[in-house]
Amino acid sequence: MANALVSIQIIPKTPNGEDVIPFVDAAIEVIEAAGVKYQVNPLETTMEGELSALLVIIEKMNQRMLDMGCTSNISQIKIYTRADNQASMEKLTEKYH
Repeated sequence: MANALVSIQIIPKTPNGEDVIPFVDAAIEVIEAAGVKYQVNPLETTMEGELSALLVIIEKMNQRMLDMGCTSNISQIKIYTRADNQASMEKLTEKYH
């Protein structure tokens, strides 16, 4: 099990005022390449894993936006941790399924 869930909504300022969706898709590709468990939701993406590793992924996501020409990014982040290493998306939401 993981010790953390991290949800991120990345809001890039695109170079020429383009639609942000292709940029957000590129940010999600960074998560996918990292190999962590994740779930894309309408307004944010949630990752599951070790907190330090997830924060590195967020740093890479922001760097990817800059590499794509974005002049700035806003990353809204929520973090859920458990001392017993039992943080999971399934456990946290099981009563809703």
